[in-house]
Amino acid sequence: MTVGSQVKQTLASLKGAQGTLRMYALQAQDEKEKNAYTEALETTNDVIKDLENRLKTLEFEEPQFKGY
Repeated sequence: MTVGSQVKQTLASLKGAQGTLRMYALQAQDEKEKNAYTEALETTNDVIKDLENRLKTLEFEEPQFKGY
């Protein structure tokens, strides 16, 4: 498995986790609980953006990774 495909797999997993966190945040009754899920969503979003940027760099530096 190439680095590019590992990054893409990690991105897919994080996006799935983000969807779950979003669902939990919507269902949360307690405000502290809701805030915790929202904060986790923001952190996850930051990590996703960083990984997407890293993937762009990988694809630019190593064109063979593009599209995999």
